[in-house]
This record gives sequence, C-alpha cells and structure tokens, in this order.
Amino acid sequence: MIHVESLTKIFRTHKKDAGLVGSIKSLFNRQYTEFKAADSVTFSIPEGALVGMLGANGAGKTTTLKMLSGLLYPTSGIATVMGYVPWQRDNEFRRNFSLVMGQRNQLWWDLPAADSFLLNKEMYRISDGDYKNRLLKMSEHLDIADKLHVQVRKLSLGERMKCELIGALLHYPKVVFLDEPTIGLDIVAQHALREFIAQFNKEHGTTIILTSHYMDDIEALCERVILMDEGRIQFDGGLNVLVDRFSHEKVVTIFLDEMPDKKTIEDMEHIVEIGEDRIVFKVPKQEIAGITTRCLGNFSVRDITISDMPVEEVIREIFSGKTVEIPEA
Repeated sequence: MIHVESLTKIFRTHKKDAGLVGSIKSLFNRQYTEFKAADSVTFSIPEGALVGMLGANGAGKTTTLKMLSGLLYPTSGIATVMGYVPWQRDNEFRRNFSLVMGQRNQLWWDLPAADSFLLNKEMYRISDGDYKNRLLKMSEHLDIADKLHVQVRKLSLGERMKCELIGALLHYPKVVFLDEPTIGLDIVAQHALREFIAQFNKEHGTTIILTSHYMDDIEALCERVILMDEGRIQFDGGLNVLVDRFSHEKVVTIFLDEMPDKKTIEDMEHIVEIGEDRIVFKVPKQEIAGITTRCLGNFSVRDITISDMPVEEVIREIFSGKTVEIPEA
C-alpha cells in the first residue's frame, strides 16, 4: 500500500549576520545552509497496517508524512501510496487518503463542524444515505453528536479534534496519516480517540501511519514502529523488539514480608524506589541473577517480578543520547 525508497528532503535556508551590515553583506554575498529533514528514508507498509512513527522534534516524521501526502516534493528518492506518486497529486489519490495534523485545523473556524462535513460530502461525492449513516455512527462513537452544530471556535480542544477526525474519515479513505492527533488533549479525550482509531482500522482495513509524542498512543494502537532520528530510520519493527534491543536494563521489584534495616538496604545497588513493602531496582540485564540472589539471601522475600523498562523511558533514553550504540538485530 505504501512503498518508500531512499526518500530525501533537503531544506536550503538563507543565513544572515545580525544588523544592517549583515543585511548589506547578504545582498551581495548570500550564504545558505542545508538541512536534511529526511535522509534516505526507506520502508514499506502493507494494506490495513497501523504503524507508529516515533522520533524527537525535528527527527523527520512530519516531513516524511508531508511528502507521502503530496504537500512536499522530495529532493530525491521515490514513493508510492496506493500505487500513486503522492506529489503528482492525482485526483484519485487525493480522494482516497487523509492527513490529520494535531496542530492544524481543516474545519472552518467560524462555522459549525456540520457545515464543513457537508462540504466534504460534496467534495468526496458521498451519497446522502452513506453520509447520514457515517456521521451518525462516528459522532455517537466519539460522543460529539450534540456539538456538531456549534461553531468550531467555541468547541474545546478535545471536541475540536474529534470533529477533525470525523471530517478526515467521512469518505472512508484507504490511507490515513495521523500526525500528533492527541497532542494537548486530556486523558479522557486521548482514550476516546485511540479507541475510535483502533476500531476504524479494524472495521475498514484502513492503512494508518500514526506519529505521537504520547507513548500510550503507540502502545495502545501499534504493533510495528518506525523510529527516526536526524532524518534517518534507526529502527523498523515490533514495539516489543524495540524495547528488547534498546533497553539494557530490567525493572526488578522485590516484595517483602518485612522491611530490612537501613544498613542492609544501603548496601544494595541499583535501587530506584523504596515502598512500604517493596524495593524496586533498575538493573543491567547481566546483573539480574546476582541482584535477585542477594535479595533472597538478605531479605524476607514474598515475591519477585522482573519486567521490561517502560517504553516511554526507553524512547527517552534513546533520544537523550544515553543509548548511543544501536545493537545488531
């Protein structure tokens, strides 16, 4: 459904020294800098897949989606979406995809969302019956039916994003790009949008690429993730594989019948939390056996759990530079 090969986008920007002298110099000797927003990006996504795209700000996620949407021309490389070259902007291609950006509005600000939906109905040639059925089903699922005739400017952020999503999906597109759809939303609104996206993908087999800064979005919706950094893909695979490859530590929780004395606890390494009946360690994988053995020998242990690092913490460590070496698969 989506095929990308060596897709590259270079932005060229004018560089000028401050002040009047710098302005005059730039008239006669203009200097430029180049920035690779996307650097040889290559991946393929089959029909019906829901793939998460992760990366820090400036990693190249949004630039890649804009090229796949036809909003940007690449500097080099090739891409096809549903068999079409996106930046050629074929009418049939545009009828069958949607782009939702959490920080951009597609609805008319001064009109009720229902009016924008009617415009979409005509643009995408949706029949009267399909339009009524789809709008009723989506608005009820998102619990927004009573807000469709309220000016968009008067809606809350969560209500507005629900309407944005309805407007983008009314024509049942085959491919959807969701760029930070839950940004700025409260927990309840985030949960509602996640449920809606998951159900839509399941019912209609829509191919979806989702970018998000919220790891809950990725964990709840995506089995496969593409990790980008500085315009390049650093990882493409299962979310569980990502955690296993990039996390060099495990969380070991020791549940106790009674707490030991302070000195015994102080002699232990890698402690990150002490509770009323538990001690939590963040332990390098190769030291797990040693830590658990010491705990069994020194503490009155009721239970032991060993779990992976939280995905959000793994991603944070990758982009903070703590995970500097990418292990081989």
